[in-house]
Amino acid sequence: MKTNLKITSPRYQQIAADIAAKIAEGKYNTGDKIYARSSIASQYGVSSETARRAICVLSDLDIVDTTKGSGVIIKSYDNAIKFIKQYDDIKTINNLKGELIESVERQKSEMKIFSNCLSELIDKTDRFRSINPFVPFQIEVTCETPFINKSAADVNFWHNTSATIIAIKRRNSLLMSPGPYAVFYEKDIFYFVGDEDCSERVRNFLYPIKV
Repeated sequence: MKTNLKITSPRYQQIAADIAAKIAEGKYNTGDKIYARSSIASQYGVSSETARRAICVLSDLDIVDTTKGSGVIIKSYDNAIKFIKQYDDIKTINNLKGELIESVERQKSEMKIFSNCLSELIDKTDRFRSINPFVPFQIEVTCETPFINKSAADVNFWHNTSATIIAIKRRNSLLMSPGPYAVFYEKDIFYFVGDEDCSERVRNFLYPIKV
């Protein structure tokens, strides 16, 4: 069985990493004012919402300052360097793509090998060492959830479930470490980890019983 599964990072993370790389390369200096959200959206050919999330990532990491009325100001060169190093470490996961495809082709059950390869990905990256003892849970997003098209941050997913989202399968792509800006789109499959009761909490949260 062949598969076209692609392992990628969310577009807004790619944009944030590109801007951080330009800061690290000295193209921007601390205190410089860079693009507005609309300019970023135009430059990278994305929606204004994607551009906003990219800026949010940089702001959350204290790489830029987004004080209202001041635009986007470069705040920290050192934090940009740290982010780039972490992002590059995560990208090494993509080197397992070939192994994943070859494994899937050798097996009859795509989902069984997908689960094994996902566990291998977790084992081989330092980012996820702390959660290795847990077996990832999964849940499909359907139109029955009230959180369609909302992000994990918007609905306080972690605070309400204590579960950590580690990947999203969206059509033929696997988005690794999507972070708090992951959006719940219909037919997505979310992979998450937590304690033994988190699977039930996540299901009850996404699909609350109607009274």
